[in-house]
Amino acid sequence: MAIEPIIKGVIARNCDPEGCSKAVLKQINFVKEQPTPAYTPKRVLIIGASSGFGLATRIAAAFGAGADTIGVSFERSPSETGCGTAGWYNNLAFCETAGKDELIAHNIVGDAFSPAIRQHVVNTIKERFEGKVDLVVYSLATGIRPDHQTGELVRSAIKPTGQKYQGMTLDLEHETLHPVTLEPASQKEINDTVKVMGGEDWHEWINLLADKKLLAKDVKTLAYSYIGPEITHELYHQGTLGFAKQDLQRHAAKINDLLKPFSGEARVAVCKALVTKASVFIPGFGPYIMALYKVMKELNLHEGCIEQMQRMFSEKLKPFGNSVVDSENLIRMDDWELKPEVQNNVRQLLEQMTEDNFKSLLDFDGLKSEFLELNGFFRETLSSSR
Repeated sequence: MAIEPIIKGVIARNCDPEGCSKAVLKQINFVKEQPTPAYTPKRVLIIGASSGFGLATRIAAAFGAGADTIGVSFERSPSETGCGTAGWYNNLAFCETAGKDELIAHNIVGDAFSPAIRQHVVNTIKERFEGKVDLVVYSLATGIRPDHQTGELVRSAIKPTGQKYQGMTLDLEHETLHPVTLEPASQKEINDTVKVMGGEDWHEWINLLADKKLLAKDVKTLAYSYIGPEITHELYHQGTLGFAKQDLQRHAAKINDLLKPFSGEARVAVCKALVTKASVFIPGFGPYIMALYKVMKELNLHEGCIEQMQRMFSEKLKPFGNSVVDSENLIRMDDWELKPEVQNNVRQLLEQMTEDNFKSLLDFDGLKSEFLELNGFFRETLSSSR
């Protein structure tokens, strides 16, 4: 019996387990068809590994570079009350295929902020990886960070700073655009967003691994970010998210110093705007992504998460020494997105967009399809089941 998606706002309340496996295999097959990348780490830890850029990195490392992997993620298993989360099935599909290819793939499911999970990771590296990792990827996508000493839950806020934001936001449940107004964030909301989404936790993870002597020579660590064009800066780069991403860059510089004895490096990779479980929550971001998809597909420049990560391993990361970075030491995977031709065309489309014409003018179908695929639902599957 076909499973129909249940969508509330911008959240999928269910998933199709078989479709999740299909989506993972689609990415694996893409990587296997590509030449072996320049950068080939052998033992990789991915913190936030079950979806989006984290999952794509794990696939690129394992099936492109032949790496053994440990993936940390906070997912829900199936139970009497629900089918479980898409990430749960993504993890299973990844490990099943990795096992067939004789790769070590270990899933650690739980709160990546907790001391218990950190210790589990330490033990697993010692037991399964002979005590060393040569790539650590930090790709957590969460709006809440628990403080395990106080029991407090710190919550992020996606808001502008300085002045209120007015724009249009996408409702996937009803397939509509509607106006949205966001008041400026308070200083506490800014601080809390930095606490949840900044670089502190990444830094703590690398400190722990260094203290436990689990980092290999020439180790690299990556965290993912977004900057975007001026069109998105009012809410993103100049908003609470921007403060968090700037904090990420500050911690990257500190971690980079920490890794000098290992001849290692820490870098922030600035990725392209894509449909992920995190990005759909950003108010006002949907119209920009739909316009961007329309333009980049027409120019044959469109990439999904897996194409981005495969290109990063092939072109931006180097086996020894520093990666290809810009003047701010950032790996720019958004280079194609920010091409002047792309941004000029995107701006023209957004100027023409209305609540009535956005589905035909922009790439609404592309955004919706990718959103559904994140949860194991494919357009062709849905149409055939009706």
